[in-house]
Amino acid sequence: MSFSKLVSFILILYLLNPTVVLSSSSLGSSNGLSEIPKKFLDFAKRQELVDWMVGIRRKIHENPELGYEEFETSKLIRQELDKMGIPYKYPVSVTGVVGFVGTGRPPFVAIRADMDALSLQELVEWEHKSKNPGKMHACGHDAHVSMLLGAAKILKEHLEELKGTVVLVFQPAEEGGGGAKTMLDAGVLENVDAIFGLHVAPELPIGMVASRPGPVLAGSGFFDAVISGKGGHAAIPQHSIDPILAASNVIVSLQHLVSREADPLDSQVVTVAKFQGGGAFNVIPDSVTIGGTFRAFSKESLTQLKQRIEEVIKGQAAVQRCSATVDFYENEKPLFPPTINSKDLHEHFHNVAGDMLGTGKIKDMQPLMGSEDFAFYQEAIPGYFFFLGMKDETCPPPKSVHSPYFMINEDVLPYGAALHASLASRYLLAAEPKFHSAEENLHDEL
Repeated sequence: MSFSKLVSFILILYLLNPTVVLSSSSLGSSNGLSEIPKKFLDFAKRQELVDWMVGIRRKIHENPELGYEEFETSKLIRQELDKMGIPYKYPVSVTGVVGFVGTGRPPFVAIRADMDALSLQELVEWEHKSKNPGKMHACGHDAHVSMLLGAAKILKEHLEELKGTVVLVFQPAEEGGGGAKTMLDAGVLENVDAIFGLHVAPELPIGMVASRPGPVLAGSGFFDAVISGKGGHAAIPQHSIDPILAASNVIVSLQHLVSREADPLDSQVVTVAKFQGGGAFNVIPDSVTIGGTFRAFSKESLTQLKQRIEEVIKGQAAVQRCSATVDFYENEKPLFPPTINSKDLHEHFHNVAGDMLGTGKIKDMQPLMGSEDFAFYQEAIPGYFFFLGMKDETCPPPKSVHSPYFMINEDVLPYGAALHASLASRYLLAAEPKFHSAEENLHDEL
C-alpha cells in the first residue's frame, strides 16, 4: 500500500468510526496546557533518557553519511522505533523514515529532523570522531535525529495525553539535495495540518530559542558556468581569446544584479565562490569555470535572479568573444524556496516555548540569508522553523556550523526533544475540538 493510501485509509476508518471527545480532560484546561512543556522538559532531563539520546547522537556522529546514503543512520532510527513499539513507513525517498505516535487518527501534526552529513574532514580530536574519511556531521543533524527520537520516546510515554497523531519525519539529503521535496512528493504530509522543525544554533545560549513570523531564511540556488575562449601563449594574447578576462568581467557584472537591479528593501545576494582556470604562469587557458550561489526572500526575486544570472554570464562572455554554458543543477540541487513561518504557528510556538523556558528566553531574530529545504514543506502546509541555542557561556565561543571544528553541546538534547514533543502535543490539543466540530458538520451532511 502506498504512503498516501495508508494515511487516507486511516482517515476514512476514523470518519466512519468517530470517538467521543471528553471536554473534561485536565490537560484541556489552560493550567494543564501550560504544564505540558515543563513536564516534558523534566522528563527529557532524566539521566536515563539523556544518556540514551547522547549515545544515539554519538553513534550517528561516528558514522556520518551523505544525502540519500544515510542507510546506517536510517537503520539505527528504525531499530529504536521498533524498541519503542512505534510503527513507521520505510523506505521513503530512499532512506527516509516516517513514524506515527498517537491515536492513529486525525488531527495529524508533523515534527521533522534531517539526517545527512557534510563532505568535510573532521578536525576535532575526540573519542567519537568521524570514522568515515571526508565526511562529518558539521551541521548538527546527528543531534537533530537524537532529539526527534527523544521526542518520540516522550510522546510514547504520554500516549494517553495525545489527542491525535504525531508524524515523525526523518528526512534525508537536506544539504543541497532537496530531501524535503522528495519526501513531500512521496506524500508524507497528506492529511497533515502543520509541521515543526528546528536547527541547533551555536551562537545562542543554551535554553534560548530564536525565530520570527514570516520570512526567516532565504530561498537559494546554485550555478556553475563554463566560459570558453581560445587558449594560447600569454606573451601573444592577440592570438588567443582570453576566458579569464571574460570571467572577470562576468563576476563584476553579476554584482550589479543586486546593487543596480534589485529593490534595496528586497534583500538579495549573488556570490561567486568558485573560480577555476589555468595551470601555468604563461599559458592562457581554453576555458574557465566559475560557480556560486544566489539568495532572495521571495520566489519572484529568486526566479528573476536566476534568469538574469544566465543572461549576464552569456552576454558578458559574448562581449569578450567567448561562449558560455550555465548549469543551475535543478535536478541535483533544486531551487530552495524561502523559509516562511506561519503567523498562527508563531503564536503557538511563543506560547509553548514561553511556558517551558520563560518568555525572556525567546529571541525575535532578524531574517538570515541562509537557506533550508524545510521551506518545501511550508509551501504545502503551515510550518514553523526555529533555532535552538546550545552555547555554554562558561566555555570559549563554539565554532560555527559547517566548520571542521564544529562540536555539539550535548546538554541541548533534552531541550530539543521536549520542544518537539510539546509543540506537537499542544497543537493536537488545540486542533482536536476544531476537527471534531468540522466532523460533526460532515456527518450531518451525510
